[in-house]
Amino acid sequence: MKKSITMSLVSMMMASSVLFSCSTPSEKMEQAEENVEDSKKELKEEKAAYKEDMKEYRKNAEMRISENEKNIAEFNQRIKNQKADAKKDYEQKIADLNQKNTDMKMRLADFKSDNQSNWETFKTDFNREMDELGNSISNFNVKDDKKN
Repeated sequence: MKKSITMSLVSMMMASSVLFSCSTPSEKMEQAEENVEDSKKELKEEKAAYKEDMKEYRKNAEMRISENEKNIAEFNQRIKNQKADAKKDYEQKIADLNQKNTDMKMRLADFKSDNQSNWETFKTDFNREMDELGNSISNFNVKDDKKN
């Protein structure tokens, strides 16, 4: 008898705990709505951070491009007193550097991304190419030869 009462009590406690732990459909719906709202908020924050990253990156890249333009202009000034054959060679190299810089500027201006994955890929490639261009400009050397 004691055993059957104990078993009944244990069964009732288990049944009541199962009943009380279960959510009603309206509670489940409220929880789902909260989850959706939280997800929307997180998505909105991620988009804002992504747009800010794009804005900041473009600003920095434009500054690098501008610096390259200044360096190229300085090279053009420095080659004015070079011999004709050396001057022609320098002019071609400077024109190539200028074209690469202009291409990078256009590529940055034309890039439109609707997702962060494409943006990250673009940034990686663009950084690599800007570093290569920067190295080419840094390594460009005009000999100080003032004879014509």
